[in-house]
Amino acid sequence: MKKALYFDVETTGLNPWRNDIIQLACLVEINGEIKEEFETKIRPFDFDNIDQKALDIHGYKVEQLREFPHPMEVHKKLTDLLGKYVNKFDKSDKFAPAGYNVRFDADFLQNFFKKNDDKYYGSWFNWRYIDPMYTLYMMDYERRLALPDYKLQTVCTHFSIGIDAHDALSDIRATRQLVGMLQDGL
Repeated sequence: MKKALYFDVETTGLNPWRNDIIQLACLVEINGEIKEEFETKIRPFDFDNIDQKALDIHGYKVEQLREFPHPMEVHKKLTDLLGKYVNKFDKSDKFAPAGYNVRFDADFLQNFFKKNDDKYYGSWFNWRYIDPMYTLYMMDYERRLALPDYKLQTVCTHFSIGIDAHDALSDIRATRQLVGMLQDGL
C-alpha cells in the first residue's frame, strides 16, 4: 500500500531548531486517493525567536499567534491522525513525506515532535521524500523548462495551478496537483 503525507508548514523563521511552525496542513494520500485533510494553526513555543520577515510573508501578527492552539494540543491531534493510517510499530508501514521543498518542512515537523518531547517522528515517516522540485530542476537542466526561479508560486503560475501562496493548505493542494501533472508527463 502506498502512503504519502503531503504537508506544508508556515513558520516564524527559517531555522527549524530555533523557529516554530505556526500553520500546518496535511493531506493523507493512500494509493493515490486523498483520505483526509488536516489544517491547523499552532502557537509558537518561543515568542522571542520570531523573525519579522516571516510574519511579513504570511501576514500574521504576534497577537494572533498568541491565540493559536497550544503545540501539545496540535501534536496530539496530529499523532491521532497519523495513527489512523500508519502502525507506528511496523517498520514497513510509514508515510512518505511529500511536499514542495519538503526537506524544509520535514525538518520543522521533526523538530516540532522533539519540542513536544516526542522522539518518534521516524515511527510515522520513512526518508524517501516525494518532492517535485527536483524533477523541475532536472527539466531545467535538460532545457525542457526555463523559469526565472523555482518558487512554488512561480511554478504553479507557469503550469496554471491555482494557489494562494504562503497558506499551507493551498500550497500543499497545489503541490499535490503539480506532482500529479509531473507523473502524467505534463
